[in-house]
Amino acid sequence: MKRFDVGPMATPEYSGWWSKRINDNIPGPSQEGVRSMEEYLQVVPSEIEIIKQDFEKRNSELGKKIEQLEEEKMHLRLDIDVQRLETEKLRKWKNKADEDLDSLKTDYKKFHLSMRTADRWERKF
Repeated sequence: MKRFDVGPMATPEYSGWWSKRINDNIPGPSQEGVRSMEEYLQVVPSEIEIIKQDFEKRNSELGKKIEQLEEEKMHLRLDIDVQRLETEKLRKWKNKADEDLDSLKTDYKKFHLSMRTADRWERKF
């Protein structure tokens, strides 16, 4: 003889309800949307605190920008010092060239005068 066994048949909805039931068909509280104790006790910052945080962030950014500008300023000062040294060197070379030119003019005048004098002496004799 064949035997046919029939077990309890349950739908997925019934199984879900059965797993949630506590104390004679009273479903337990839903865990959806429940905040943890840390989240519940977390202090919401006030408007002034938010403004203060924004100010501190902006202040930090501006501080970094100032540091960059100071560094750039230092590099520009170094460039100015290098240019100043090159200018002084060129000025010294110019002064030396002017002195040499004046000396050459003086020597040329003396030479020209001595040539005239020598030419006159030759004519006399």
